[in-house]
Amino acid sequence: MTPVSGTYLSKDKSEGAELNLHKHDAAVIADRFLSARRAAIGLPDYPGHFPESLEDAYAIQDVAIAAWGKPVIGWKVGRVPPPLLDRFGVDRLAGPIFMSAEASSADMEPEMPVFALGFAAGESEFLLRIGTTPPKGQTSFTLEEAAELIDAVHVGIEIASSPLGAINALGPIAVVSDFGNNNGLVIGREITDWRLSGFEDCLVSTRIDGVEIGTGRASSFPGGAIGSARFLFELMAKRGITLQPGQWISSGAVTGVHDAKPGQRVEAIFGEDYKVSCTLTAASPE
Repeated sequence: MTPVSGTYLSKDKSEGAELNLHKHDAAVIADRFLSARRAAIGLPDYPGHFPESLEDAYAIQDVAIAAWGKPVIGWKVGRVPPPLLDRFGVDRLAGPIFMSAEASSADMEPEMPVFALGFAAGESEFLLRIGTTPPKGQTSFTLEEAAELIDAVHVGIEIASSPLGAINALGPIAVVSDFGNNNGLVIGREITDWRLSGFEDCLVSTRIDGVEIGTGRASSFPGGAIGSARFLFELMAKRGITLQPGQWISSGAVTGVHDAKPGQRVEAIFGEDYKVSCTLTAASPE
């Protein structure tokens, strides 16, 4: 397996290989996920034949994005757990973000919907805003090249939620299948002079209902938060998806994934200067 700028091509994919999942099956699974999201109901099991590869899971995601019909405002990047690195050959995964809320001051605390009968979590993350579309045809990036395509970094909270309650337990394939297990983004304040701030070394903590439940630093990620942007640029080049200026990249859970439920308040604290919070609410049927 040959490294590509610090990430790896999936071992599930070979050049020119066909998907193991039939296009009809991908459409059925995508429709079941979307129907559950629209109805705000839970899914007791994976809604169809479980895909064999991340390539199949991204095929389902592509169908779902097209069928959802809403503009993609950004992309979440998540981590692949170390025990699964050898199987998948990548250390990260991605999914689309369709909804965001601003929370740039203490009196702007949004309510964010989650699937009460599925999975829900609030994750402290750095949000990187794309300033320039990656060059067409470029499929590998250095950290420096990736950073040059970013024009701002904010603090924020990723709302991880899916109708499938067991989505994280089922692993990366299930997560990728359902929009990367994302249901929104809370956008906090912009980090001043982010290029020189050392923000990736900042100690981040997450509190739920005032109780600290996790701490961490983005510098513990392979390549840091910028490494997440690099991964996304390379992945989207391979998927043939053009990233747009103004879209967000959610870096990955700095303090870990912490289950939460409607009615709880999630607070992300970034060092001494930045914090952002929201209250989770039960999603309503569309």
